[in-house]
Amino acid sequence: MKSLSTEKKFSYKELLYKCAIFVATVSVIVYFLPREGRFNYQFDINKPWKYGLLQASFDFPIYKRDAEMQKEQDSIMQRYTPYFQIDTKTGELMIEKFRKDYADNLKKTIPHPAYRQYIERTLARIYAEGIIAPNDLSQLEKDSVKRIQIFDKNKSSQKEVNEVYTFKRAYETLLASDTVHYRKSLLQRCNLNDYIIPNLTYDMNKSEAAKQDLLAELSWANGVVQNGQKIIDRGEIVDENTYNILKSLEKEWGKRSETVTEKRLTLVGQLLFATILIGCFMIYLELFRHDYYSKHRCLALLFIIITAFPVITSVMVDQALLSIYIVPYAMIPMIIRIFLDSRTAFMAHVITILLCSICLRSPHEFILLQTLAGMVGIYSLRELSQRSQLLRSALLVACSYAVMYLSLDLINVSELSQLSTHMYFNFLINGILLLFTYPLLFILEKIFGFTSNVTLIELSNINNKLMREMSEVAPGTFQHSLQLANLTAAAANRIGADSQLVRTGAMYHDIGKMMNPVFFTENQTGVNPHDQLSYKQSAQIVINHVTDGLKLADRNDLPQVIKDFIRTHHGKGLTRYFYISYKNEHPDEDVDMEAFRYPGPNPFTKEQAILMMADSVEAASRSLQGYTEESISALIDKIIDGQVNEGYFKECPITFKDISTIKTVFKEKLKTMYHTRIKYPELKK
Repeated sequence: MKSLSTEKKFSYKELLYKCAIFVATVSVIVYFLPREGRFNYQFDINKPWKYGLLQASFDFPIYKRDAEMQKEQDSIMQRYTPYFQIDTKTGELMIEKFRKDYADNLKKTIPHPAYRQYIERTLARIYAEGIIAPNDLSQLEKDSVKRIQIFDKNKSSQKEVNEVYTFKRAYETLLASDTVHYRKSLLQRCNLNDYIIPNLTYDMNKSEAAKQDLLAELSWANGVVQNGQKIIDRGEIVDENTYNILKSLEKEWGKRSETVTEKRLTLVGQLLFATILIGCFMIYLELFRHDYYSKHRCLALLFIIITAFPVITSVMVDQALLSIYIVPYAMIPMIIRIFLDSRTAFMAHVITILLCSICLRSPHEFILLQTLAGMVGIYSLRELSQRSQLLRSALLVACSYAVMYLSLDLINVSELSQLSTHMYFNFLINGILLLFTYPLLFILEKIFGFTSNVTLIELSNINNKLMREMSEVAPGTFQHSLQLANLTAAAANRIGADSQLVRTGAMYHDIGKMMNPVFFTENQTGVNPHDQLSYKQSAQIVINHVTDGLKLADRNDLPQVIKDFIRTHHGKGLTRYFYISYKNEHPDEDVDMEAFRYPGPNPFTKEQAILMMADSVEAASRSLQGYTEESISALIDKIIDGQVNEGYFKECPITFKDISTIKTVFKEKLKTMYHTRIKYPELKK
């Protein structure tokens, strides 16, 4: 019965808000998705493979094992000869220095020229062979290098490392190469250390080139795995050959993820994947749940949940934390089902699971398990009214995980001993963590302004503070509210509306009467204070029970949905008694109807419409002279048809069929409430 005139017009602000949510959701999810190629499998030699079928997604070589490669490398590196460049000018400079020192000082110490000639001749021979620096020699010994290549311009010669001159060997050669003709004691006086410096320089470029040439001869692989080739399946034993293939695949994943191109392609793919899924979900909301799509708090709740779980999954996979199967993904549909509806809960769950699955190397098992768990969670928690229901749901979800995983395990193993029992512990933890849905509901209620059935049941408890106060201050209103709660709940159940919501709304719709209880007939005991007031004053006092009720609701922190019942239970109707009375007394006056009108608005949900009908019918039924089937039916038809004709339900998604059903329920209930009791006989004396 919703009027076309009330449809919202196109709003650029709304479009901008939805675009911002879309972009933010996709950006956050993709930002956290891992882009490095991680090989997320744990395996060991001679142990069964505990995952599903693994096939090669690209060609890769089967690398030799590290021990084998090291042995071959050590063998081939024995032929490695690093390059050293010899500097012939260094020897000439040192000999020239010795000549100068000899002419200045040493001639007095060793006057015989034969000694000078011997030293010059020996230095020339040593520098021609080459002197190596101590740190270079240490590195050669560390690398177990036997020979080096000495070159000078275009000439090159190979020499054993132990034949190359060191500082010590050069000095000893100068002192002891000819002890027959030259006295060692005289030579020691010449400070020969001053003329010994290295003239062999390590050439890194030529040496590395020589090393790479040798390593190029080394074969790093002993086979190739083709794209699509089966590597291993669940339950098969990881033998030595398969272990080597798995290690090769792990190494190849690491290499492929290091390239910039690979990372860019991965990023583009992730962006496209997330955009498609989030876009599909927004299209679903636009087509099938436009009421949620137009409410900011609903959109915020949905997209925060959809974003949170892929982020948690990405972090766990990236940091190699605990198994992802301990994450209570079934919490997603359960929360959305409690606050919204089952279809949206399932759609949001599927979208979230698909987004999480791209973090994994083997997503099929994950998708199957989580989809089943989500369906079980939705079915088992259709209406949360007790804590025990959540415990039952957690148990059912954990059992569904275990049964589904067992079925997949049995399909892929050949013996019972190959079953993966460690996974069932993860499912147990998952069920325990699922119990945290209960406190999380309270937090989400406060943040997003939703109201769960648990909160409604707590509010409808007649022992809470506000209900006790109303029963004492306005007992007639309290009884009227109780009658109305039962009447509206029965009607709501019959047409498929939220019975618990309308029951709680009925309990609180008249709390504003607590401010001036004696001005309402159900609380009066013979004295009517309206007799002392004008009709306009009386009308204003009666109208004020709506605004007073909203003030009390704010003061007691009642949810917005309950405040909506207080605002709408009279809609924009008139205080008809006072308006008609005033009109009769002033027939010629143009009466201002707004002075007698409630502030509204009119009902905009089925539940609010039910309460408006029931409130008017129940109040009017008290004025009937006799409670017959005809009088009750006529009263109900007259009141509800009048409300329909006056347009109170134009903003409300209620059908004529619903209204007809509600009338029927009201007639049944009022006949039961006001049935004629038999008169008991008196005992004759």
